[in-house]
Amino acid sequence: MDKEVQSSEGSVNGDGPVNGETLTLAIQKSGRLSEKSLALLHEAGIQFEKSSKQALRSTGQNFPLQILYMRDDDIPDCIHDRIADAGIAGENIFLERGLPLEEVEKLGFGRCRMSLALPKHEPYQGMEDLQGRKIATSYPGILRGFLDERGISASIHRIHGSVEITPSVGIADAVFDIVSTGSTLVSNGLKEVEVLLRSEAVLMAAPGLSEGKKRILEQLIFRIKAVMRSRNSKYILLNCPDSSIERISDILPGMKSPTVMPLTRAGWSSLHSVIAEDDFWENIDALKDAGAEGILIIPIEKMIL
Repeated sequence: MDKEVQSSEGSVNGDGPVNGETLTLAIQKSGRLSEKSLALLHEAGIQFEKSSKQALRSTGQNFPLQILYMRDDDIPDCIHDRIADAGIAGENIFLERGLPLEEVEKLGFGRCRMSLALPKHEPYQGMEDLQGRKIATSYPGILRGFLDERGISASIHRIHGSVEITPSVGIADAVFDIVSTGSTLVSNGLKEVEVLLRSEAVLMAAPGLSEGKKRILEQLIFRIKAVMRSRNSKYILLNCPDSSIERISDILPGMKSPTVMPLTRAGWSSLHSVIAEDDFWENIDALKDAGAEGILIIPIEKMIL
């Protein structure tokens, strides 16, 4: 059997589940995390049966995974109630529900911040200025936790949507909400004064999964990590004089050390390595000064350590 992982519990391969088991994963049906969650699974080599846009589930064709499409607010409860074994949603969603779930992996997309905002004309010296204030939010659990930690007594008003308009209509003195660009706050006459949480998409799982489902989850995490590493890294090739190899190797250490291959041109070699894209742009001038020429940067599809 090809590409099989054997254990006392069974095997995970391209043909079927472990001991007949399938892992059920809940993801957002629509919204900012839906497409990126599906794209991540696709890049991890998981293929799904075609289904209509109204379908609430789909099944992996080459991996023992079933997808449930849900509202993001329902995903934590869905996992807690064992309707799903795991799920992808914003960290803020899981924190707000406060259920005993296991954070398996941060996924690097869907980043946002959760901030306090006041009317732009209001002075602000620190969170003590919130004493006795009315704060509107869709995330009262998260907000209450932060206020209690700092000994701040404030009245929290739970609002479903349009939180930013509450100060202008007299419902609240301040708001606590998700912020991406901040333009919505500005258009409603508010200013961001405090970032309480930075959130991103996370993979969460129910505790106490069966051994078979744990192994499927481990295989899924293995694939996801390979995809995530490749997104942040680039394969670099360059030519340089042999006399510059040591100097360039110090700049480009790679995962362990660069691969050095002699060229037909006497006294010259080709260096191959892997580097984070941000590190490359920070070091490009140093590479050129060290004698690097013919530098090529190539995307990495998957990277397994």
